[in-house]
Amino acid sequence: MKLVTYRASVEASARLGVILGDLVVDAALLGEAFGEAIPDSMLGLIDAGRPGLAALSALMAKAGNVPPIGTATALANVTLLAPIPRPRKNIFGIGLNYVEHVAESAAALDTDPNLPKQPVIFSKPPTAVIGPNAPIEHNKKITQQLDWEVELAVIIGTTARRVTRAEALAHVFGYSVMIDVSARDCRRAGQWIFSKGQDSFAPFGPCIVTADDIPDPQKLDLWLTLNGVEKQRSNTANMLFKVDELIADICQGITLEPGDIIASGTPAGVGAGRTPQEWMWPGDVVVATVEGIGTLRHSIVDVTPE
Repeated sequence: MKLVTYRASVEASARLGVILGDLVVDAALLGEAFGEAIPDSMLGLIDAGRPGLAALSALMAKAGNVPPIGTATALANVTLLAPIPRPRKNIFGIGLNYVEHVAESAAALDTDPNLPKQPVIFSKPPTAVIGPNAPIEHNKKITQQLDWEVELAVIIGTTARRVTRAEALAHVFGYSVMIDVSARDCRRAGQWIFSKGQDSFAPFGPCIVTADDIPDPQKLDLWLTLNGVEKQRSNTANMLFKVDELIADICQGITLEPGDIIASGTPAGVGAGRTPQEWMWPGDVVVATVEGIGTLRHSIVDVTPE
């Protein structure tokens, strides 16, 4: 299933929906139509565990291509939000997870040229998250080096603590798209959180595709364009540390909980690695896609204070 968080109008509250062709089926209203209780939020559904997801899937199958009257809205008439508009915890970011990106980062950003022996982990705060089409903020008083990174996002469904690689994927709820926006000139003594965690620096969405629809997360093309020009293209098969390795590594010391998000790293082609270097500026449009999941499109806007 493709799950979204949406608003049917400006005044409406955020709701959990399921994409059905060109419709959004409201999960909770669908449940009511069939006399079952279904959560009305993404985190609520994740917290309901496998039984909750199975119940929603069964109702969608029961409804078929014609959902009950009053349960669906045209996708074109709703506003999609980030699938989890406010994550409970910081997003786990993974640096230097594609071989070619390790090389370009070493040349441009003075990072270690050797392939990392363990995943490089940083974080983005919940306040960095924005949904589809929301503006990415550019404050020229803070940065002159705003960069792009397309990434596969992994959403945890059940608690993972000291699990093995063989067990890891069973803890995944689903997958999404994230743009790891980075202010390259805001790294501080090797620490990345201010560079990568500023407001609007985690575009996320447009949906979460449940794990049963992506049995192998290492077979997905991903690419990014800036102003219509392709800048990145690769496949998740090229990750240095695969999704199961990332989960198993992180949870040896940090418990992964339902709703946690891992941004799994970016391939080569970032602005910092180009000759000459390229950056995003107000008026630019960045578009990121992961195969089988969807596309994020964002404009860069000037928020520099007077």
